[in-house]
Amino acid sequence: MAKLSYDCTKCPAYCCAIYERVLVKKRDIKRLAEHFNLTVEETEKRYIKRYKKEKILRRKNDPVLKTKSCIFLDLKTRGCTIYHARPETCHDYPVTKRCAYYDLLSFEREQQDDPTALPLIQITFKEE
Repeated sequence: MAKLSYDCTKCPAYCCAIYERVLVKKRDIKRLAEHFNLTVEETEKRYIKRYKKEKILRRKNDPVLKTKSCIFLDLKTRGCTIYHARPETCHDYPVTKRCAYYDLLSFEREQQDDPTALPLIQITFKEE
């Protein structure tokens, strides 16, 4: 396996915050239900909402990135609270050995000569 060129522990969890929707499939919901020892129905009621025909994770206010982030993001540690039960989309991210958001973070911190610089990023998808 290729060596990764990013360190999630040094990132403010962009991937958990900048996407408006995180799609969850039936098997993701089942995995979450098992993780929380809930029924699929209870899990959907607590953690999932609908966007058109999609089932997506709920979101919560994120005071660090000034947006909404994944309901499962620990706002203090910036880590995933359901790491081993996370949806397939999150498990597969990023699909390469590089993370563009980590690259941007590293670049801006170097350019600003400030190891605490935090560029704010938001991705918005156009409606079709």
